[in-house]
Amino acid sequence: MESKPTTLEEQRISKLARLREAGIDPYPLRSKRTHTTAEALTAFAAAPEGEEVVATISGRLLSVRDMGKTVFANVTDKDGRIQLFLRREEVGEEMHRVFRKLLDLGDFIQATGVLFRTRTGEVSLRVSEWTLLSKSVSPLPVGKEQEVDGELVRYSAFSDVEERYRQRYADLAVNPEVRGIFRTRAKLINSLRRFFEDHDFLEVETPILQPLYGGAAARPFTTFHNQLKQELYLRISFELYLKRLLVGGFERVYEIGRDFRNEGVSFKHNPEFTQLEFYAAYWDYNDVMDFTERMIAHAAQEVLGTNEIVYGDHTISLAPPWKRLSMRDAIKQYAEIDYMDFLDAASLSKAVRAIGGSAPEGASWGKLIDGLLGDYVEPKLIQPTFITQFPRDISPLAKGIPGDPQHVERFEYFIAGMELGNAFSELNDPFEQRKRFEDLQEMYAQDDDELNPIDEDYLRAMSYGMPPNGGFGTGIDRLAMLFTNQSSIREVLLFPHLRERE
Repeated sequence: MESKPTTLEEQRISKLARLREAGIDPYPLRSKRTHTTAEALTAFAAAPEGEEVVATISGRLLSVRDMGKTVFANVTDKDGRIQLFLRREEVGEEMHRVFRKLLDLGDFIQATGVLFRTRTGEVSLRVSEWTLLSKSVSPLPVGKEQEVDGELVRYSAFSDVEERYRQRYADLAVNPEVRGIFRTRAKLINSLRRFFEDHDFLEVETPILQPLYGGAAARPFTTFHNQLKQELYLRISFELYLKRLLVGGFERVYEIGRDFRNEGVSFKHNPEFTQLEFYAAYWDYNDVMDFTERMIAHAAQEVLGTNEIVYGDHTISLAPPWKRLSMRDAIKQYAEIDYMDFLDAASLSKAVRAIGGSAPEGASWGKLIDGLLGDYVEPKLIQPTFITQFPRDISPLAKGIPGDPQHVERFEYFIAGMELGNAFSELNDPFEQRKRFEDLQEMYAQDDDELNPIDEDYLRAMSYGMPPNGGFGTGIDRLAMLFTNQSSIREVLLFPHLRERE
């Protein structure tokens, strides 16, 4: 529903009409910029003494100091800001009046002039002409400035944090530190892509709309294709399609893209999220661990300039080698229970409850162990740690460990008390894979999130022969949280999912 304009918006709408009456198009078709603010300042610094530097800059009007015949204004763009110096005799009486009376903070303008240094030493643009590029009708929220340790700090303009996410466009416009978070996120993704390129991986794209969902334990979003009269699912994982490509002869593939899981929202969960998955023929999960720690350390060095990062109250070293700990040893250490003393779900449930842990009714043996990992171990894993050797019944796509019927070659990695990724020595025996799928059908109720439909086409692909391989998946959003020291996933998503307003 269209909202009624506020008093300030009505004032700006009135100015909009007056601009048009004066023959000024408030939203012109063209703009012409010769320099960003940073380029203009660099050109001035590099110019020989006495040589004029003429520049046309464009940006948002950030502040105005009206001295009558002279106006000082700051304009900001993607690179920074620059001061404008406007004098009535240089821009003309009419355009000087329009600037003073009809412009507002938040308007986009273009200004041409000669760069010079003011008496206070600030490099500024002496404006000879200017043009309005876009009139701002709604005032941007303005934060409060306060001096902290000798520096002027601007605090968020939003008293309601959720409103920052709902109006991310305004949040970005007034908070340069928020823009910085998303620049770091973009650099992280670019760095990962270069790392894969350097290691002979092929970037691919697999279907988002899938006739069957699989590759993870999650509830999918469903949709319907009208022409095909077919129910489809938004993918919950890339895994089964990427491994089909190994059958087809690609030996190293990766994908960075969106996954969708119809599950809870929290500080580290969003219904749609960005995932990185890769698969490498002739690797096992030990090779994947070696690659993972090098990959993350490389990205940190390239993006942040260091392998030592600060997250919350912790200083964390991402430099290899990372700690490796089996699931059994980790739970013995942190939960003080040896789950191998309880080899069925019923006895393990009693043991978990005896230590005050959570043991949901009907949970399988593997799910109970995974619950111990999440409740007792994960919060303690601040420095990078691989937890290896997961229960078989929650790892249907991983190869078993010889001589150990309970566990498989699977790991998850943890940093800052948060799980960031999951990997296997991938099962490539089509007969064993079918048995695992069928075991799951018997083990879990039909409405259980663990239950995926049996993908017959994937089994057919495996039957042509799949090379042994190691696979890996990690959440880009959580990595971005780590690299930008953010405690909520919403801070690293441009437009996080939010409940509708009541």
